[in-house]
Amino acid sequence: MAFQISRNFVGVVCLGLVLCGAAVAASPGAPQTDKPLSPAFLAQMRAMQARLNAMPDTPGTGPYPAIKEQVASLPDHVVYRPADLAKVGPGKLGILVWGNGGCSGDGASARLHLLQIASHGYLAIAPGDIENGPGAPPPPPPAKADGPAGLWPTTTTARQAAEGIDWAIAQNSRADSPLKGKIDTTEVAVSGWSCGGLQALTIATTDPRVRAVIIHNSGIFFGPTGMKEMDIGKATLDRLRTPVLYILGGASDPAYDHAMDDFQRIAKVPVMVANLGDVGHVGTFAEPDGGKAALVDVAWLDWQLKGDADAARWFTGTACRLCTDPNWKVEKKGL
Repeated sequence: MAFQISRNFVGVVCLGLVLCGAAVAASPGAPQTDKPLSPAFLAQMRAMQARLNAMPDTPGTGPYPAIKEQVASLPDHVVYRPADLAKVGPGKLGILVWGNGGCSGDGASARLHLLQIASHGYLAIAPGDIENGPGAPPPPPPAKADGPAGLWPTTTTARQAAEGIDWAIAQNSRADSPLKGKIDTTEVAVSGWSCGGLQALTIATTDPRVRAVIIHNSGIFFGPTGMKEMDIGKATLDRLRTPVLYILGGASDPAYDHAMDDFQRIAKVPVMVANLGDVGHVGTFAEPDGGKAALVDVAWLDWQLKGDADAARWFTGTACRLCTDPNWKVEKKGL
C-alpha cells in the first residue's frame, strides 16, 4: 500500500499522524481496534493544507504580538516568541514545547496556534523547519510513503521536541541571548497535535520539569502500529504527574475513541476532555490566531503555570466557562 504525498505537514499528517486509524468498539467490554483513515478524512486534511499554506502568519491577540523564527543556537526547530522582547518583563515567559502533527518535520504546522500562545507571554518551540506559509521553501516533488503499512515515517522524536526545554533554560542565563532573564524556567508545559500529542505524553511522563500538559486531537493507540513514536502504550497514562487537558474535534475526529479511552483510564491526576463541536481532526489550527482551541490552551497554561484565578474559571466548577459554552462538550475528573 503506497501513497503519493508531499513533505508538507498536512500531507504527512494524512498518513503518518497518530491517528492512522480510528478506534472501533464492537460491543461493551469488547477489545478495541484501529482501522485505516477514510478517503473523506484525507480530503479534509488536503483542504486544510491548501487553506493553511495560503494564510499569512497572525500575530496573536495577546499583549505581545508574536513572530516565528529559526535560530542558529537551536538547529532544526522553530521558535515562537513575542516580537518586541523589550516589552517583556523579567521572568515573564513560560515555556511550551510542541509535538507536530504526524510527528513531522514541519515546525510551522501549527504556526497560527503557536503564535497565539506566544502573544500571551510564552516561548513556544516546535521541532523541524518552516515548511508551510511565510518563509517556507517550495514543496519538493511528491514522495511515496515507506513507513510500516504504507505510512509516512515519522521524522521527529519526543527527544528532539524536548530539546526546546533545555535550550530555553540555557537562553535565560546566556549573557548574549535576547531572552536573558525573560523566562520563568519553572513554567514548563508540553503539548502536541495528533502524533505530536503522543510525543507530548512521552515528555510529560519522563521529564519532571513539566507542569502542564495539553493533548490535541490525539490518544494512545489500542494496538501496535510499528512506529516508535506512536507505540507508547496505554500504561503511559499511569505515569502522568500533572493535570492533563485533551482537546478534540468531536466524534468525527479519528482521535476521538482513542482519547476518550485515555480519559476513562486516567485515574492518578486530574483530567479534562473538551470536544469542540464536530470540527474533526483539523481542529482550529488553520484559523487566524489559532481559533477557539488556542485560547483554551492559553487559559489552561495561565491556570496551571501561573495560578491565574480568572483562567481557572474556564475549567473549574459546574458553571465553568467551557462547561456552559454551547460550542464545547466537556467531561472532567478531579478538577
